[in-house]
Amino acid sequence: MDVSGASAADQDTPAVVVKAAARQLLVKLGAGGLSLDAVAGEAGLAVAEVAAVFPDRDDLLTALVIDAYNESGAAMERADQAAREAGASAGARLLAVTRALRAWSFANPGEFTLIYGSPVPGYHAPQDTVPAASRTPGVMAGIVRSALEAGELAPPRRVVSGTSLLLPEAVQVFGGVPEAPFADIIERGIVLWSNLIGLLVFQVFSRTHDSVRDEAAFFDYAIAVAAEGIGLDVPLGTDND
Repeated sequence: MDVSGASAADQDTPAVVVKAAARQLLVKLGAGGLSLDAVAGEAGLAVAEVAAVFPDRDDLLTALVIDAYNESGAAMERADQAAREAGASAGARLLAVTRALRAWSFANPGEFTLIYGSPVPGYHAPQDTVPAASRTPGVMAGIVRSALEAGELAPPRRVVSGTSLLLPEAVQVFGGVPEAPFADIIERGIVLWSNLIGLLVFQVFSRTHDSVRDEAAFFDYAIAVAAEGIGLDVPLGTDND
């Protein structure tokens, strides 16, 4: 667990110790294998000490879920800020933030699996997780909104007609529904977001390693192809950290 930004005292707080042990178990056992007993054993604590911080498994899982969303979202936000400061186009910003999420995912496979893998049996994420979970689509929505305002989006060749398929929450994240010909840009953005997560699942779980020679380059290519669906040009051939 990365606690490099915390003081020595903060690193020894019960919550930090318990979550660090739980993260180790995510890799060893998966989220379904987490229990207060298992975490206590991993941390070298009594079960009562773990329960004093997280009364049951679901409380601990929720804390881990929120941390994972916040950490991955923060990685994307830092990448976007750096790209904006460098004067990057919206397409280059999109590539930068998706690369940042990819790097976080490979560095934290247990946490990635927790938030994007199979549901944990018997666990239902509470509303407390929603703000943190919104950071990833929020970063992408901000980039698409900037591209729209800057005239960097090509109009779609096929407009989705009929009643809107969106929930109010999705419209709120984007900041309203644009006018034609970009009235369906939010739906297209959700498709892009879905493609990103699906691509990461394939790569983190080694579903593409036997199909392509260079997975990092293929990731960039796939993002560029997916971005065409929202009319955004993603420049390729840039360095991939």
